[in-house]
Formats: sequence, C-alpha cells, structure tokens
Amino acid sequence: MTNAELYSHVDHTQLKPYATWKEIVKLCDEAIKFRTASVCVPPSFIKKIKETYKESLDICTVIGFPLGYSTTEVKVKETLEAIKDGADEIDMVINIGDVKNGDYDKVLAEIKAVKNACKNKILKVIVETCYLDENEKIKMCEIVTEAGADYIKTSTGFGTGGATFDDVKLFKEHIGQNVKIKAAGGIRTKEDMETFLSLGADRLGTSSAVSILEG
Repeated sequence: MTNAELYSHVDHTQLKPYATWKEIVKLCDEAIKFRTASVCVPPSFIKKIKETYKESLDICTVIGFPLGYSTTEVKVKETLEAIKDGADEIDMVINIGDVKNGDYDKVLAEIKAVKNACKNKILKVIVETCYLDENEKIKMCEIVTEAGADYIKTSTGFGTGGATFDDVKLFKEHIGQNVKIKAAGGIRTKEDMETFLSLGADRLGTSSAVSILEG
C-alpha cells in the first residue's frame, strides 16, 4: 500500500495526559499535511482545535478513557459536551467490569445510550481486548453490533496489551456487516499497518504513523 493509502486509515493520536498545546498543533498540522482520517485527542482540546482549524480536519475524542468505569450518565454527558465542542467521532471505553461480571445487558444499554448521544457522529467502542477472554471478545462483537455502533476498537493503548492480528481476525468473523474494526495500541511498523488492514481493520489508532512512514 502507498503511504497515502495508509494515512487515510489512521486516527493520528495524541492522548498522553501531559500533552501540550504545542504537541496538539504538531499533531493537527501533520494530520492535514498527510491527510489522516482524523486526529484523536483528549476532550479538553476539542474546542480549541475547532476554533483554530475549523473544518480542516476531523476530530476524534475519547470517552470514559482509559479505564471505562465511569457511569453511563457521565459517559453520555462527556459525549454531548464533546460533540458540542466540535468532535466528529467518539471512541468510548466499555465498562470492563460489567463484561467480566457477565452483565451484558448493562454493557449493551450503555453503548446504546452513548450512540444515542452521538446522533449522526461516528461511534467506536473500545473493548480493551487484553482483559477479555475469547468468549467475551465474541460477545462484545455481538453487543457492539446490536447496539448500532460504527466500529469495534481493540484497545486504549493504556492497558497491558494493544491490538493483535488474532483479535482483528476474530472480530472480522463475529461482527455484523455494518460494523467496522479499529486496531489500536502497539502499532510500530508499516508491515503492522498493512497487515491489520489486510485482515479487515478499517482504522488504525497510532501516535507513530508519521515516524513509521516518513522515517
């Protein structure tokens, strides 16, 4: 794949808790230059990015990040505020504890509530695969599909592991036809990027795309 094709699938990411505005500007300028799918940033930067860059790029942000155990009401409020500030895409973290407890109705209801708050904006659901067994991963494919989310996403990048080829293969087998896959966390080479896409991922979440592709 060409670099341009790869960039078109990248959510160019800067989610460090100590990220500065200077680093966010660098991220956004790179996103415009290389035409990435979006920039993925903390909610606190959305409004300033929108004011600075207008419609020059799509803004993705994270909700319930990175641990996922804030309440549904808080996640919905975060989502509404993010969209009001100018977010185009929402990446929410599920309540992993609810999954481990088998409280799948609660997980489904929460994703539906955030999807409703998103309205016409893209919703990606982060299931944090490093903490789930295979049956739980398959169940999350079913729930994300039923909830009407746009993407299932492997990882926050802040857990004990990131995206794996096997997880993307598993997702591809079990998601509904209207759900896409975002692989995120630990993508370090061009070969990784190409392989994830060839296995069925549509988006790649990485902070390393420019360093990977531009040397």
